[in-house]
Amino acid sequence: MHIQRHFDRDLEEIKDLLLRMGAMVEESIQQSIRALLDRDSAIAEEVIANDDRIDRMEVLIDQRVIELIAKMQPAAVDLRFVATAMKITPELERIADLAVDVCERVIELSREPQIKPLVQLPRLAEDAQRMVRQALDSFVRRDANLARQVIKEDDVVDQLTVDSFRSLLTYMLEDTRNISPAIRLTFIGKYFERMADGATNICEMVVYLVEGTIIKHAPPQPA
Repeated sequence: MHIQRHFDRDLEEIKDLLLRMGAMVEESIQQSIRALLDRDSAIAEEVIANDDRIDRMEVLIDQRVIELIAKMQPAAVDLRFVATAMKITPELERIADLAVDVCERVIELSREPQIKPLVQLPRLAEDAQRMVRQALDSFVRRDANLARQVIKEDDVVDQLTVDSFRSLLTYMLEDTRNISPAIRLTFIGKYFERMADGATNICEMVVYLVEGTIIKHAPPQPA
C-alpha cells in the first residue's frame, strides 16, 4: 500500500508537470498570434526567449517518467499513461518550437511593408490554438470522445491552410512587392497547420490512453 501511494503520487506529479508544460505552450501560441496580428516584435522576442523554459520542462518530464518506469515497473493501465506522457511531451515541445518559428517570421515581417488585411490566417491560427487547448483538455479529462472530435477538426485546418495560401498567392500576383511578406505569411500558415497536426497526435495518444486502441495510421472511420 505504501508503495502504491508513492506510485500514485509520482503519476500525479507527471500529470501536473505535463499540464504546466501545456499551459506554457498555450501561452506561446497565444502570444505568437498576438505578435502576428499586432506586428509586435517585442512580444515575438519574448516568445523566442521563453522557449528554453519549455525545453527544460520536456527534459524534466522525461527524467520523471524514466525514473518511474525503473522504480515501479507499472502495470498495464498505468503503463499506458506513462507511454502517453512520453509521447505528448515531445509533441508539446514541437508545438512550442512552431510558435517560435511564427515569431521569427513576425520579426522579419515587421521590417517589410504590410500587405492587405489577412482573412483566413487569423482564423487558422485561432483554430490551431483551440485544437491544442482541447487536446490538453481531453488528456486531463481522459475524454476519448473529445479527442476524436479534435482529430476530425484537423481537416478544417488543412482546408484553411489551402485557402490562406491561395489568398496570399493572389497578393503576390497583384504586386511583386508583396512576394516576400506573402511568402513569410505562407510559412506562418504552415506552422499553425503543423500545430494542429501536433494536437491531432496528442489526441490519438489520448484515445490510446483511455481505450487501449492505437488509431494512428488507421483508416478513417465512416461518419
